[in-house]
Amino acid sequence: MLLLGIDIGTSSVKVSVVDGETQQPVASASYPDTEAPIMRLQPGWAEQEPTDWWDRFVMAYQQIISTKSFDPSAIGAIGIAYQMHGLVLIDKAGAVLRPSIIWCDSRAIAYGDQANQALGPDYCLSHYLNAPGNFTAAKLAWVKENEPHIYAQADKLLLPGDYIAFRMTGTVTSSAAALSEGVLWDFSSSSPAEKLMNYFGFDSALLPTVQPVFSTHGSLSANVAALLQCKAGIPVSYKAGDQPNNALSLGVMEPGEIAATAGTSGVIYAVSDGLGFDPLSRVNSFAHVNHAAADPRIGILLCINGTGILYSWAKRQWATTLSYHELNALAAQSPAGSRGLSVLPFGNGAERMLANKQTGVVFAGIDLNQHNQADLFRALQEGIAFSFRYGLDIMRSNGLAPTIIKAGNSNLFQSDVFLQSFVGATGVPVSLYQTDGSVGAALGAGIGAGYYANPQQAFQQQSAICTYTPDEAPVLDEAYQRWLDLLHKNLPNYV
Repeated sequence: MLLLGIDIGTSSVKVSVVDGETQQPVASASYPDTEAPIMRLQPGWAEQEPTDWWDRFVMAYQQIISTKSFDPSAIGAIGIAYQMHGLVLIDKAGAVLRPSIIWCDSRAIAYGDQANQALGPDYCLSHYLNAPGNFTAAKLAWVKENEPHIYAQADKLLLPGDYIAFRMTGTVTSSAAALSEGVLWDFSSSSPAEKLMNYFGFDSALLPTVQPVFSTHGSLSANVAALLQCKAGIPVSYKAGDQPNNALSLGVMEPGEIAATAGTSGVIYAVSDGLGFDPLSRVNSFAHVNHAAADPRIGILLCINGTGILYSWAKRQWATTLSYHELNALAAQSPAGSRGLSVLPFGNGAERMLANKQTGVVFAGIDLNQHNQADLFRALQEGIAFSFRYGLDIMRSNGLAPTIIKAGNSNLFQSDVFLQSFVGATGVPVSLYQTDGSVGAALGAGIGAGYYANPQQAFQQQSAICTYTPDEAPVLDEAYQRWLDLLHKNLPNYV
C-alpha cells in the first residue's frame, strides 16, 4: 500500500508518497520553492491564509503526480502534519472567516496572562501543564474581543491540520494532542478545558469531535479524490502538529527519547510518561501522538522562534547569489567562536523560553577591521546553537538528562557548522536520519489505518546515517558565556 503524507509548514507545504512495505518515499515535492509569506499587518502579528495552505498542497501534489513514479490509485491512507498553535475559524458552511493567527503571532499574550492570573498559575499548570500564554485559546479570546462579528459567525475552531483534513473529507475532528497544544485540554479530567473555556466565554460547541491521533478523521470525498486521482473513501488516519510529528518521523515515541529540528523555528522535543511541567512555562508540555490517559506520553517542547528564519533572512540581505550549501562552506572558513562575534537570534515574535519576552536580533562584538562575511554567517549559526543550549539547560533544570538527540538530515542540520556548534554547545551527541515531516505523516497514516501492527513496526527500516559526538565538536564554552552575557544585557527583567 502507498501512504500519502502532507506537511503544512510555515515556509512551504511538502508532500511525500511512501511505500508502506519499504517505508521509503517514492516521490516527494514541496511548494513554493521560495519561502511562503507571512502577513504582518501590525508589529508582533503573524497570519497566513488557510486557503493558501490548501493551494500549496495541490501544487506540490501535482508536481509528484507529474513524475509518474507511482500509481495514485494505490494510495490507501493519508496523514497530515501541520504548524502548531494556529487558529482557524470556519462558519457553518465551512468557509474560512479570517486569516489564521499562526504560531509566532504575539498579540494574545496579555489574554493568556490574564487567564493565568484569574484561574491561578498552580491550577493552570496542574490541569493544562502550561500557562495559557500565547496559544490558540488566547488567540481566540483576542478575536472574541476585537472582532466580535467574526466570533459570532464561527461554527468551529480548527488547528491548521484539522482544516486541511476538513477540506479533504468534509469531516471536522480534533484530538487531545491538538487541543493540548492550544491549551484547550484538561489533563486532570482527560477532557476539554472547561474552566478556561468558561473564563473566556467560549461556546463549547466550537470544539470539534475529539478522537485519537491514530484514527479515521474522515474519508476522502469524491471531488478531492478526483483531483488527486485517488480512490474516494480512503481515510485521513493521522493528524499531528509538526513537532510531535517530527518526533514520530524519528521513531521518538517512548519516555527518554528526544528529537530536534531546526527549520523556520527550532525545537527540542522530549517524551515523558509523567504529567510534568516547567514552573515558568518556558518549555511546554503537550499530549504526544500516542498519549492515553491510562498510559501518558507527554511531549516536552522547547521552541525557539528565530532559527532558520533568521538564517534565511540573513541570506536574503547579504548573500543572495550563494546557495545554502555555499553559504555553509563560507561559514566554515571562520574559526569556532567566530572571532568574538556574537548574535542573539530572537527576532520572530515573543520567545516562550524567555518568558514571552524578546530581545530582537542583536549583533555584538563587530570589529570592522577584522570580521568578514564568513565570521558573520558562522556567528549566526553559533548564535542559534547557543539558543538551543540555553533552552536545553531549562529542560535539564526540570529533570531531563539527554544522552542522544535524533534529528532529520534537513534544514540547518545539513550544515556541518551548525551540527558541530549544536553538539559543541549542548555536549549531547546527535544522530541524523534521512526523514522529514511529510514522510513521518505518511507513516503515521499507516499506523492509524492499521497497516502496521504497532507504531514500532513503521520504523523497522530506519537507521542513522551518522552520529556526531562531543569529542568531534569544537569547544565553545567561552563563546557561549559571551553570548549568555549578551542575552542578560539585552533581556528586560531577565528570567
